[in-house]
Amino acid sequence: MFNIGGGEFVLLGLLALLIFGPDQLPKAAAQVGRVLRQLRTMADSARSDIQKGLGPEFKDFDVEDLNPRRFVQKHFWEAGENDSSRRRRPASQLNGKRPPFDSEAT
Repeated sequence: MFNIGGGEFVLLGLLALLIFGPDQLPKAAAQVGRVLRQLRTMADSARSDIQKGLGPEFKDFDVEDLNPRRFVQKHFWEAGENDSSRRRRPASQLNGKRPPFDSEAT
């Protein structure tokens, strides 16, 4: 989600250790955990309130469906296709023959 790797986590940990010090770091980490838990609870309750307000017609509504890429995937591709069948295969794998080459087309 944030594209943070292991090196960045170590750097953030060292930075937090320098800022808060070894005695205050556990308290600060606990406080950050509480704040994140409260934010998650607030987001879940807001989502459930919105779904209740919209009614049963929108029970299956998902905000990620508003993403144009998801819309295309959901509505234009067959439901039975998986990702590997949608990918284009190299021309050499199609019928065992190479496609004809037209030198005037390039």
